[in-house]
Amino acid sequence: MRAAPTRAAPTRTDAHHTTTGTQGLTNARTRIVGDRTGLLADAVIATVRFFSAARGVVARVFRRLAGVITPLGWSVLVAIPLTLGIGYAVGWVELIVVGFALGAIVVIAFVYLVGRSAITIELGLPHSRVVAGERAVGEVVVTNPGRRRTFGVTVEVPVGAGLAEAALPGLARGASFSHEFAVPTARRGVVPVGPVRTVRADPIGIVRRELVWTDVQQVFVHPRTISIPSMSTGFIRDLEGNPTRDLSNNDVSFHALREYLPGDERRYIHWKSTARTGTYMVRQFEETRRSHLVIALSLSESDYANDEEFEMAVSVAGSLGARAIRDARTVTVVASEVTPQFAKRKVFAVKLLSTLTRTRLLDDLAVVERDESALTITDVARVTGEQAVGVSVAFLVCGSGATPQELRAASTKFPADVEVVAVVCDPDRPPGLRRVAGLSVLTIGFLEDLQKSLARSAAA
Repeated sequence: MRAAPTRAAPTRTDAHHTTTGTQGLTNARTRIVGDRTGLLADAVIATVRFFSAARGVVARVFRRLAGVITPLGWSVLVAIPLTLGIGYAVGWVELIVVGFALGAIVVIAFVYLVGRSAITIELGLPHSRVVAGERAVGEVVVTNPGRRRTFGVTVEVPVGAGLAEAALPGLARGASFSHEFAVPTARRGVVPVGPVRTVRADPIGIVRRELVWTDVQQVFVHPRTISIPSMSTGFIRDLEGNPTRDLSNNDVSFHALREYLPGDERRYIHWKSTARTGTYMVRQFEETRRSHLVIALSLSESDYANDEEFEMAVSVAGSLGARAIRDARTVTVVASEVTPQFAKRKVFAVKLLSTLTRTRLLDDLAVVERDESALTITDVARVTGEQAVGVSVAFLVCGSGATPQELRAASTKFPADVEVVAVVCDPDRPPGLRRVAGLSVLTIGFLEDLQKSLARSAAA
């Protein structure tokens, strides 16, 4: 009889048993040799793993070398095999000597990178906020807390667009070294200082290793401002004492008596006058308001003839805003918004500057810059008049580029009961005051003229 064929036992795939084959497995081995096993497959995998590890080591070494070898160093490294190869090929002894000399220079250059200084470096800025034109300094303090004497290195501190350098001498145990450097404050702005780094380099410049020790710090160079007397604006209408000419049925400043009208509150009936006249009489008041100052600064290039006018305008806005903040008055400071270069239409918006404190306001004013696509003073007034609520005085600050017609158009963007004052910064014109319907135009040639012009405007 023919024996019955035997069947292979089925592979168990229950919860406690799994297959041991490569079916369904996807990793680096299966991508290279598939499900093959044996000596040849293992040799292929071992070779691939070796070259992969070697590639990683070479990449790390190359990154380390690329971080310390300068362009001049790479040129020397390329020149060494060229000079030696050509020298030996043509028998040119002098070229062979040059090749060996370059090799010796490279070896000596790398000796300068050996070792690491056990030092601590701190960056100090006595004043992080200064006024434009004032002297500002920074200080680098290097200390050796280790047991061994340190060798001299070069300390570099990026300061804005410049670089402060100091040659650090050798320091004994516990010794320290300090170096002061100047921070440029000729123009307002934000000057980044740091990070402090030490540099090890050979005298020729073949290799250079930098170590960063500190973070970047900032010095705010504020615009120059002047002190303005509290009431020099001459337009302050405040809850505590200065009423307006508008009449109100409910306020704190009594104006007169009038006959009772339906809808008047009974608590304002003046009973003595009512008894004398036989007609109900109610009190009428003059409306008082909490003064809300708006300072609008134009950043449009067309509103200024030069940088001098723009810097003066920024200082004017800072002086007015700082005075209002010091007096604890409600103040809003805005500047033109810039339309993106590839926008399809003009962006009608303004940038709201911080008025939480005087310092925060001057920080924001330190970074404003004029731009050709920024809103002009007329558009700034239009946006501000639509957004600000309860404005009592509006200062429009611009340069000589704004025409009288544009200033008059800007003043019409505010309600009729808002006092609009245009401050025109023009060093080529004498200071003066001009009044037109609903607008006062103050022309100043120097920042110091602002105080006198405001006092003259208040007297008028």
